[in-house]
Amino acid sequence: MHRRHFPRALALLALVALVATGATAAAPGATAESPTPATTNLRATIDTILADTRLAGAQASVVVVDTSTGQTLYDRNGDRRLVPASNTKLLTSTAALELLGPGHRFSTDVRASGKRRAGLLSGNLYLRGGGDPTMLAADYDALAAQVAADGVRVVTGNLVADDTRYDRTRLGPDWTWDDEPYYYAAQVSALTVAPDTDYDAGTVIVHAAPADRAGAPPVVTTTPATGYVRVDNRAQTVSDGETSISIEREHGGNTVVVTGQIAVGDEPASDWVTVWEPTGYAADVFRAALHRHGIRVLGRTVLGQPTPERAHPVARHDSMSLGELMTPFLKLSNNGHAEVLTKEIGRVLSGSGTWTAGLTAISEYVADTGMDTGKLRQRDGSGLSRRNLIPATEFVDLLSAVRAEPWFATWYAALPIAGQPERFVGGTLRSRMAGTPAAGNVHAKTGSLTGVSGLSGYVTSADGRLLAFSILLNNYLTASVKSLEDQIAVALAGFREGGASSARVARPAVPETPRTPEGVECSWVKPITC
Repeated sequence: MHRRHFPRALALLALVALVATGATAAAPGATAESPTPATTNLRATIDTILADTRLAGAQASVVVVDTSTGQTLYDRNGDRRLVPASNTKLLTSTAALELLGPGHRFSTDVRASGKRRAGLLSGNLYLRGGGDPTMLAADYDALAAQVAADGVRVVTGNLVADDTRYDRTRLGPDWTWDDEPYYYAAQVSALTVAPDTDYDAGTVIVHAAPADRAGAPPVVTTTPATGYVRVDNRAQTVSDGETSISIEREHGGNTVVVTGQIAVGDEPASDWVTVWEPTGYAADVFRAALHRHGIRVLGRTVLGQPTPERAHPVARHDSMSLGELMTPFLKLSNNGHAEVLTKEIGRVLSGSGTWTAGLTAISEYVADTGMDTGKLRQRDGSGLSRRNLIPATEFVDLLSAVRAEPWFATWYAALPIAGQPERFVGGTLRSRMAGTPAAGNVHAKTGSLTGVSGLSGYVTSADGRLLAFSILLNNYLTASVKSLEDQIAVALAGFREGGASSARVARPAVPETPRTPEGVECSWVKPITC
């Protein structure tokens, strides 16, 4: 059980300048002492940033706390419940590391029922999913190779795709219907396929390459190659002009419609598209792999039936550890990973692989860290739901508390790092705050929905303090307000209280970033979203 690290004080610091701008100086851990000149200047700087006209009529909530002392350096509307977008992943990721453990792995296995004689299996072959969101086509091929090495040549029964570790609710509560075709809203299944080493499970990459001559349709292929997706190619190759290819899956099925034009000689256009029913997608990829390895399955492909207890093991694949998975999950803000972890938490802790069970366990964990769960609402693991409501103060409480966890260094390293250009280091912050004191310093989770932006995490100040901060901005009409978040983070990085009494803490050590698995190329790079 974790105690609450910095209980909220009721004392208010009455500063005329801050009151006039709507800021309040009192918040968790605040004292009744007057702020120093440096703190007063910091507050005035943040107030000025938040007075930007892009936030006119919007809602802004900002809290900054010194993690070593619990002193609140800034609080503007810290107790206001706002939509956090992907900042929600801070709750999901910390709960997963604590409740499942950094060494947790997902297992996918193949089992056989019925009699075996020579290379003949008189029964069914079961592909049993364990929730692994990192399964690639190459991993299914390796499973098929193990089946062949076990001596199976002919299966008289069916190929059964067992996804029963989790429930059959594929889409998160409150997700909007028009997000369904896009990679960030992929359906969730215990048995799925990722097309790349970003591990965007439940998606295929569709490529449209120009034909050799104008007037012909583009050449459309998928990664991985699969017959599960049907392509309706309405696009055209043109002699010149701007390439404008649209790739979108129709609702309720796996027909992908390709429209627009692509010029002769242009590079292929590519996009990530979700599949309808990922279990069938995984079964299709595995069945093709079995065929390549000389294994014939005479029966049908059957989805969603459990594997009998008497079925004997034939092949198995274990995922990377959860500690390693944190890097692609948090750096790239992978929504699918968040939802799988939510269901996995529910399955491991209560035997129920559902959103309800997982969110209940996450709520209990974050309450133990000191978050007041009576003042927030979490509806999914990723933050895609607009019914998530979390105050900035609660994020800062969580950020302060988890510094004491044994897995903290792993988690801290997995957060996006400002101004670091490598995708699996900088992540969603790789192009932000470069060339400032915040670069290589700020470790924080980004968040974006239309009219919603957030940045919550850590920054080491100029005098060595590790500050926890949360910035939540809602209901703005401009295209982006991220530059305002960056200005605040840069101001925090340059903050120096001064004097010999300043509390100093060492920045947490950063473990080495996991490398891409050997033999796997990450050829396709989509724009990072958050």
